[in-house]
Amino acid sequence: MRRLVMWDIDYTLLRGGGVAARAWKAAFTEVTGLPWTATPSFGGRTDLDICAEVFAVHGVTDCTPERFFARYVEQVHASRHQFAEQGALLPGVRAVLDELGTRDDVVQTLVTGNVPQVAAAKIAAFDLAAAFDAEIGGYGTDDSVRATLVRRCLQRAEAKYGETFQPVVIGDTANDVSAALANDALAVGVATGGTTMAELVLAGAHAVLPDLSDVNAAVAVITA
Repeated sequence: MRRLVMWDIDYTLLRGGGVAARAWKAAFTEVTGLPWTATPSFGGRTDLDICAEVFAVHGVTDCTPERFFARYVEQVHASRHQFAEQGALLPGVRAVLDELGTRDDVVQTLVTGNVPQVAAAKIAAFDLAAAFDAEIGGYGTDDSVRATLVRRCLQRAEAKYGETFQPVVIGDTANDVSAALANDALAVGVATGGTTMAELVLAGAHAVLPDLSDVNAAVAVITA
């Protein structure tokens, strides 16, 4: 059985330098006419979930997520060059992706809270797009609940490839871990975001790495 390796993006593969957050705030003000007054916690959440909270906190009742996301994507597209300028690829990421990419028993994709277009912009900024089958990924417009993103990804992969996969989820937050566990996936935590190794262990991760700089160790954990 091949492994379907589902990667989170933010603080697992890369840091975006705040580009998407700034685009989010600008798009919100443009489509609602309201000043931005409260920033929610973004870590490990889906864009649909965050959008619902932002609308509720600001009292927005006359705007749909679809309308907001359309303008948000335009804002990100206009500033997409800043991802590489102000962000960074995290240690070991390219080498781990390359090594996994040589294996016939691994298919790599994305499970991220980002909407698909923003996910694509972040990945493209660091020349990572070729590593992933993005068509089967799970994205922040699929559902508000992250576990559903993992399930949708599995379903898309099985439909496309006509086989059953052993799922592996790699992320930096407790939400990534819980989404993996809800789908009987191997949960690999990477402590490159705001969640410590101890917190990832407590969340139930099957394996936890400080980062991906030890390429052999990371590949061994992911393919165990």
